[in-house]
Amino acid sequence: MRSRDFDQLVERAVAAIPRQFRDRMANLAIVVEAEPPHPGLLGLYHGRPLPMRSVSDPFAMPDTITIYQGPHERMARDEVELERIVGDTVWHEVAHYFGMDEAQVRRAERRRAPFGDALEEARRRRRRERLG
Repeated sequence: MRSRDFDQLVERAVAAIPRQFRDRMANLAIVVEAEPPHPGLLGLYHGRPLPMRSVSDPFAMPDTITIYQGPHERMARDEVELERIVGDTVWHEVAHYFGMDEAQVRRAERRRAPFGDALEEARRRRRRERLG
């Protein structure tokens, strides 16, 4: 997949995050890289989680969420699965930004509605807009 197309998958995954969370995502850069520094990584959050910040903190460079294209493409059987996996990874890394540790993220992942439902609704909406 071309990197521009993969970037669009990531953008759609970010757009599918509920607005009440997206509106609180500040000083955060989401970037795509071809391959991770260590095998097995799909994404990586680097920064200071939101709950640990203070209004008295000095200016800080943006936190970073990196999504790795190569491992996603190798995991997915088709584009629909690729979009689902990318969405799950973005959600996972954003959860770290909001202060959840790995165990908390894993528990939340088991409880949450499948990300694919939100993506499927977004796809239907885009189709209606194109046809309408």
